[in-house]
Amino acid sequence: MKLVSWNVNGIRAVTGQNPSRRFDVVTQENKFFDFVYKENPDLICIQETKASQDQIKPDLISPDGYYYYYNDCKVKKGYSGTALFTKTKPISVNYGIGIPKFDDEGRILISEFEHFIHFGVYFPKGYADHERLTFKLEFYDALTDYIKNLLDQGKSVVVAGDYNTAHHEIDLARPDENIATSGFMPIEREKLDKLNDIGMIDSYRQFVKENGNYTWWSNRARARERNVGWRLDYHFISNSLLKYLKSANQFPEVHGSDHCPVMVEFDFGN
Repeated sequence: MKLVSWNVNGIRAVTGQNPSRRFDVVTQENKFFDFVYKENPDLICIQETKASQDQIKPDLISPDGYYYYYNDCKVKKGYSGTALFTKTKPISVNYGIGIPKFDDEGRILISEFEHFIHFGVYFPKGYADHERLTFKLEFYDALTDYIKNLLDQGKSVVVAGDYNTAHHEIDLARPDENIATSGFMPIEREKLDKLNDIGMIDSYRQFVKENGNYTWWSNRARARERNVGWRLDYHFISNSLLKYLKSANQFPEVHGSDHCPVMVEFDFGN
């Protein structure tokens, strides 16, 4: 079973719909659908949709063959937002964790399947010495508490998405220069440590131990071309899923966003 996560930085842009023009104008190739049809994942969650469904051309809402669910931001048009596309209809879908200040930004989609509960999450950005940093840290704490409750019930969990934090020094090209930059501040990285503490594992690091493997690059100074990047996109999985874990991968060659897709694959034997 292949699971993909991708911060698309605008669903209209990555599907070829120009968001600055009428909704029925398609101006470029559909890099999102192209990737989905090539890799054929069983589930793909995306972050930063930056659009509500009524702003998306109907035939661009979902690739063929997938159930789809959108969680739009309620507080600001063209901001945040998540979506889920899945070949298997979920047992249930929830649009948040019951805390309005987090849920209203459309950052969390929770879907239950036979073998696990899947979280598609767009974690907030933080800014040093700014109220959004506090918001980000509180978001991490609330989500971690929610996940721990599920783990305590014996549930298996996958948390996929743009975490907006590089966990370790090998997860960004220039750690020494960014120690005081939000996204690599110790107080943020400690929140990923807490996910480890409750029994969540970085699936990609079960296979790839070296640095130089990133999922986000600045649009400035040819950062992607020079691979001066950050690894901000993860599939954290519960310990109970480790025995089913088959592979994990990143797709830096796939363009269409300043992030690249990431994938994890399980073998549940059915």
